Amino acid sequence: MPVAWLMASNTPSFGWGLQTEPEPSADGRVIPQPRGKLLGGTSSINGMMYSRGNPHDYDRWRDLGLPGWGFADVLPYFKRMERSWRGGGPFHGDSGPLCVSRQPPDPLITPRMLQAATALGFGEVSDFHATQSEGFGLPDFTIRAGWRESTATAYLAPACARPNLHIETEAHATRILFENNRAFGVEYVQHRARRTAHAAREVIVAAGAFGSPQLLLLSGIGPPGELESAGIEPRHCLEGVGKNLQDHPLVVAIYRASSACTFERHLRLDRLAVALAAWRLWGAGPLASNPISVQGFLRLNRAAAWPDLQFQVTHVSMGARPWFPLWRAGAGHQFTAVALSLRPVGRGEVTLRSADPLAPPRIRLGLLSNDADRRTAREMLKFIRRFFAMEPVASLVSGELAPGPGVQSDSELDAFIRATIQTGAHPTSTCAMGNDETAVLDDQLRVRGLEALRVADASSMPDVPSGNTNAPTIMIAEKASDLILGKPSLPPEREAAALVASPGRLQAT
Repeated sequence: MPVAWLMASNTPSFGWGLQTEPEPSADGRVIPQPRGKLLGGTSSINGMMYSRGNPHDYDRWRDLGLPGWGFADVLPYFKRMERSWRGGGPFHGDSGPLCVSRQPPDPLITPRMLQAATALGFGEVSDFHATQSEGFGLPDFTIRAGWRESTATAYLAPACARPNLHIETEAHATRILFENNRAFGVEYVQHRARRTAHAAREVIVAAGAFGSPQLLLLSGIGPPGELESAGIEPRHCLEGVGKNLQDHPLVVAIYRASSACTFERHLRLDRLAVALAAWRLWGAGPLASNPISVQGFLRLNRAAAWPDLQFQVTHVSMGARPWFPLWRAGAGHQFTAVALSLRPVGRGEVTLRSADPLAPPRIRLGLLSNDADRRTAREMLKFIRRFFAMEPVASLVSGELAPGPGVQSDSELDAFIRATIQTGAHPTSTCAMGNDETAVLDDQLRVRGLEALRVADASSMPDVPSGNTNAPTIMIAEKASDLILGKPSLPPEREAAALVASPGRLQAT
């Protein structure tokens, strides 16, 4: 059920139970890192938002020395994977496996928030993946007929009957097997038995930004000193394995609604039962989509060449639950606003806890580890407040619940941020492509210095895109499929890429 994504994300049996080490600049907090432990991976527990990032992100990858990864090069793969409600065109595909659906606007809330954005100097964007990405509008979602769409439903389910596909579940990869410098298989544990899968051609690692570097390290690939400290015999020196971890720092503010206009009204038990029936029977109604009010991609830093802030408002409390008079109180009518820093300066790392392949890795995000990221987080909160002070949004709320009216000075804001900062759960870049001494992969996703071994997931990104990471990860997998098969890359779509607007001039007032 799309609206239940947060429940799916927080269900222990669906996840790896990962968490960070204490983050020194975030009051020493240990921050959960939900990652999907089921077919489809994290696409089976995420918020389903379809966001490619900004075209300039990919041109930056190209300019780092990665031919074939500019926006004109990757656009055909985004289109190939997509079955968009918008239909086919220069920027969208209409026959791919991944269903991308329209987000219905809230008839009261969305227009008012778009008016407030206009008053702040931002335009309305009807499609964040066309010629103009800066401004306010509604995102698309990976939802098919009212049900979650994941890589398992879009790609794996239709292929299950193929004779050349064999799926093993409850199988935990423990190391990659080598003969000299050539990968020839993977060792894994299944039902307490140690097993081996042999590869006739290549081993493809796709365990995500935390799992892929961990598997390489367990296989002796990484910084030799770290490997020896963990009790692993070094096989191949690659200093960048597990380094360069990036995610989008996220700040949150919560407002009390001035009327019973939010999603809370649908959670009254009798109404919820009717909505549940509509969802089960027809894939329709309030449970078939996410209660997002508006989204904006903005340039918080006036010197930014393209948007560096992702802003979202949902008309629901993060603690929302079913309620009914005289039975149980609800969370109350609330708006939740989040702002994500799209190009943080800080970097983290993934390292081994021990040589035990079943032990979770050590994850250090590096949140708020520098002045620039601390200043950005503070300015993001201030922007949220400016937005909610602007009519006609100001009339929708009756008070700020968090940070709250008692938090005003920069030092008070900083303390609130340290106590509450999260991330967008968009970890990337721990096995990054590149051509310098820290690069783990080449531009073909091959592990540098080894044979028959590739990594194809978010860990391969040179740096984090300016948006959610599910769609870019699937794009990488689409492109990887051609690389693995030795097919020519799809022709670049230079004409469409040339239509993308140059970075705009709109700024927050």
